[in-house]
Amino acid sequence: MDNPSMVERSLRHVWHPCTQMKLHEAQPPVPIARAEGVWLYDFEGRRYLDGISSWWVNLFGHGHPHIKAALVDQLGKLDHVMLAGFTHAPVVELSERLAALTGLGHTFYGSDGASATEIALKMSAHYWRNTGRPEKCRFIGLAGGYHGETVGALAVTDIAIFREAYAPLVRLAATVPSPDARAALPGETAADAARRAAAGLQSWLEQHHGQTAALILEPMVQCAAGMAMHDASYLREARALCDRYEVHLIADEIATGFGRTGTMFAHQQAGIRPDFICLSKGLTGGTLPLSAVLTTDTVYDAFYDDDMARGFLHSHSYTGNPLACRAALATLELFDQSDVLARNADLAQTLDQAFAPLTRHPSVRHARRLGMVWAWDIDETVSGTAPLPHFARRYARHAMAQGVVLRPIGNTLYAMPPYALEADTAAHLARGALAALEATLADT
Repeated sequence: MDNPSMVERSLRHVWHPCTQMKLHEAQPPVPIARAEGVWLYDFEGRRYLDGISSWWVNLFGHGHPHIKAALVDQLGKLDHVMLAGFTHAPVVELSERLAALTGLGHTFYGSDGASATEIALKMSAHYWRNTGRPEKCRFIGLAGGYHGETVGALAVTDIAIFREAYAPLVRLAATVPSPDARAALPGETAADAARRAAAGLQSWLEQHHGQTAALILEPMVQCAAGMAMHDASYLREARALCDRYEVHLIADEIATGFGRTGTMFAHQQAGIRPDFICLSKGLTGGTLPLSAVLTTDTVYDAFYDDDMARGFLHSHSYTGNPLACRAALATLELFDQSDVLARNADLAQTLDQAFAPLTRHPSVRHARRLGMVWAWDIDETVSGTAPLPHFARRYARHAMAQGVVLRPIGNTLYAMPPYALEADTAAHLARGALAALEATLADT
């Protein structure tokens, strides 16, 4: 297959996500022919280490044989049946597994992260309506929070470039301070920054809890805000405040779940239990789209009634698709088969050492890691020139030239690699990340 023709065909007919398509005039999309393990291969046989797990979804490497075998087996049994009025083994078994992992009772399924956000927000507001408090229908989120790009999810997303064009469609949620550890004042710790942010949340809830259905947050890492990491004490404070003021706590674990932050779910580092947990991305190991929202029996019971209007009538045709659920079960089985979290802790130490030259680079500010997430804020002025425009775009291009896939968020370089790295591939990723930074800083 001819590569240029594929690029041309793609630009003629495909509208790529999170992209200003005109930019592809100068930097065309890269056609990928296949993937194996931590590598993506183009049609010329060049390979690129997938340093961001193809946007945070691929946990155990591409084409993992255990997940592939489960999908083939499931395809021979049941590809799809609507979940309204029917059920099937993969969705039952997956729901049981997720309940055991989270301590929450029932699971509702969607197709992607934004769908999970929409489901959780609707469930929360509907719960208050069913319990006689329909005025509790507003939401709060953290400054810099990101929860998806459908209209409801945009309402609790605080990143202007995603939201401003759709402002007339969006019923904006309130925003409270982020506990981002980078906001610590001189002499403060990350816990101090978290405490100040929690005081802001308390002040807001004192005045507005009567109209507030839920607080939604990304526990431990606000990813789209530049991998903003915070102290676990904020989650404990938020849980206590939500309890005090009768407000639901929604943990958006779409990006942080399934071992990414060092524990199975990020909120577990604070020893709390949310009222809702949103899951997606790593749920199927990066094979098929699936999301899930888990909630308490208390919430579920508020919908259980003879009155149809009191039920949760949200749906889509592929809810609880058997193939996607089977892929998720196979992914969880991989966690069972080996001590993934312990292995990741060792792998993270290996990567810390490999990334040390990058971490020590004079242009790096706020180097940080949590679990299998690394981030470095880049100050281009240190290179001796004024900041150059479009750092992320230029860096991504130079990284590809080094054989690694890395796409900074603004001036924040980050790595979120698959758990399948070995010492040699970890070294390749780290060398490529550093070389791409040097090339970007020299790029005038």
